[in-house]
Amino acid sequence: MASLSKAGAALDALREDLAGDVYAPGDPGYEDARVVFNTMIDRRPAVIAQCANEDDVVRAVRFGRELDLNIGVRGGGHSVAGMALNDGGLVIDLRRMQQVTVHPAAQAVRVEGGATWSHVDRATQPYGLATTGGRASTTGVGGFVLGGGTGWLDRCFGLAVDNLLGVELVTAEGTRIHANADDNPDLFWALHGGGGNFGIATAITLKLHELPEFAIAMVLYAPEFAPAAVRTFRDVIESGPDEVGGGALYFTAPPEEFVPPSLVGTLACGVLLTYAGAEQDMRKYAEPLLALSHEAEIVGAMPYADVQCMIDDPPGMRHYWSAEYLTGAPDNYLAVFSAGAQGMPVPTGTQYALLPQGGAIAAGPHEYPVPYRDAPWAVHPYGMWQDPADDERCVKWVRDVRTDARPWSTGAVYLNFIGDEGRERVIAGLGADNYRLLEGLKRQYDPDNVFRFNHNIRPA
Repeated sequence: MASLSKAGAALDALREDLAGDVYAPGDPGYEDARVVFNTMIDRRPAVIAQCANEDDVVRAVRFGRELDLNIGVRGGGHSVAGMALNDGGLVIDLRRMQQVTVHPAAQAVRVEGGATWSHVDRATQPYGLATTGGRASTTGVGGFVLGGGTGWLDRCFGLAVDNLLGVELVTAEGTRIHANADDNPDLFWALHGGGGNFGIATAITLKLHELPEFAIAMVLYAPEFAPAAVRTFRDVIESGPDEVGGGALYFTAPPEEFVPPSLVGTLACGVLLTYAGAEQDMRKYAEPLLALSHEAEIVGAMPYADVQCMIDDPPGMRHYWSAEYLTGAPDNYLAVFSAGAQGMPVPTGTQYALLPQGGAIAAGPHEYPVPYRDAPWAVHPYGMWQDPADDERCVKWVRDVRTDARPWSTGAVYLNFIGDEGRERVIAGLGADNYRLLEGLKRQYDPDNVFRFNHNIRPA
């Protein structure tokens, strides 16, 4: 750390130079600027640089290096593990960089590093175009894509990272670099799953696909009928085309208009069937789910961007997430899955999802460091609650149901679905052979491990 006088002068210069804002402890706005999605995370950076453009990012990186500060990077979304923040260091906050530029003729979109999927989906929808985004509109684009990216469209259009065309990056030295299939192809490969380890993504370019119509069937079941619903959902997915997706979800029934009052605040099961196409085509796949005894249904055509907003996680919650990727979803595992829901902390915001893969995910390029591609199913328990008194029971439940799933686990994992679970899980999320290659590229692009507040790849 530099001397106080040097640090003070450098901070004054940073405030003067940045088009965005700079916050230090005691400044008006500092407390709001350090609040993150997961309220379990309470860290106090020495400096928060809210960058307005790529020049600001370059300047902020150089400021941090000059003062030997730890550097965290905050994109537009969640970072459930709280990796965007640190204590006593610098946070480079990209949330002011949200511009989305659609190129309809090229079926591509350029997205700045602080944008969320809401920005992208609203921008592409008027053109009848879309790409695989998160399952919530509040998910940040940059971290989501560079970590792999799975969502409602992945069975049809592949993982988000399969649609990556280029990345504009600021390196640990504060220099600009571009990576695509032709320019810095080794780095481009590393960015297909390696996340923020190699630099700060100030913008990414993604391939778009035609999506003129989208339809859903959301069906709500009481707990006694849930196991049959989950099995039926599995059968629909496994016999259906790639256009069919969705998820089966245990959760606390919310006080919404479509939920029967008797179910509000109690354990319920919802099945969301999504269809990348017309409503009349979707309905034949929804029929088996609707034929089961259920409490409520929402069936029909709906703009994809609106579906993306349907299950947004509310702010101000405490979070603990994990996941396992599965060799299959046989009846004996589905019985374990549904049994695990009986111990869910209810009523809380906690959710327990079974998500299909296959389709374009499995058919996608296998050379990238996304080893969970071949798993046909994933289970994703995520604790979400408000009261700190619930910390222990919510975290324990997530760990318990993840343990229950291990006999069916492939061993691979999608790192965006988990918090900090140690180095071995990072390796599992990238693949052991890939990890060794990534270590070498980390040494090349970030030998000092400046960008280490992430699912970290250590320089070899």
